[in-house]
Amino acid sequence: MRLALHRGLAVTAIDRDISRLGDLAGRPGVEAIEADLEVGAPFPLAGRQFGAVIVTNYLWRPLLADICTAVAPNGLLIYETFARGHEKLGGRPSNPDFLLRPNELADAAIAAGLAVMAFEQVREEASRPRIVQRIAAVGPAHSWVAAPPASFAG
Repeated sequence: MRLALHRGLAVTAIDRDISRLGDLAGRPGVEAIEADLEVGAPFPLAGRQFGAVIVTNYLWRPLLADICTAVAPNGLLIYETFARGHEKLGGRPSNPDFLLRPNELADAAIAAGLAVMAFEQVREEASRPRIVQRIAAVGPAHSWVAAPPASFAG
């Protein structure tokens, strides 16, 4: 979020505790929405679309489709979070409700009409091993649908 803001983009953030965004409060181009997405309330961004939707280390299945449909027709989705198999590494999360099933991100993006540019499920050997899925997908009107960047090409 800070990188996008630094590059001159307007940003919208959702967190159940926006006090963590302290230095950004009241700054132009920042919309901070305090919401607990897991209590069954309506998705706070329903009906809105964005040029980029970025999600990291978060999964609440009831909102996965809403997150994907928040990508504008010429927008971009970047999403990375933990996947099945991670629980065997002894880290958190270990509850299968918070671990993606095989191909789940790709399936959700495709169901929302997005074009998958890159997708992977990998085991990373960082400071702590983890298994994640990550995806880069674009809306149907995005220029990459017709002409993907060389790094995404076959």
